[in-house]
Amino acid sequence: MEPRVVCVLVLVCVLTLSSLAQGELETCVVAPHHRTNCGTPGITPSQCKARGCCFDNTVSGVPWCFQPVAVDNSPDEECSF
Repeated sequence: MEPRVVCVLVLVCVLTLSSLAQGELETCVVAPHHRTNCGTPGITPSQCKARGCCFDNTVSGVPWCFQPVAVDNSPDEECSF
């Protein structure tokens, strides 16, 4: 295969996988000490999600309802032939 064809195929695969990875799990993966509070004490998971926020109560002492992070969809490498 020609290098251009391989590059296009790789780019298509990367873009496809990036779009699939934009789900809630990807955007809600935030280190506990980097969480930005998005709720009030006692907020339920459904109330938090209704605000468009993420909910994770597995770590104490940090916000359980927090802002999701933006996913960078730009490819790491560019093809230049």
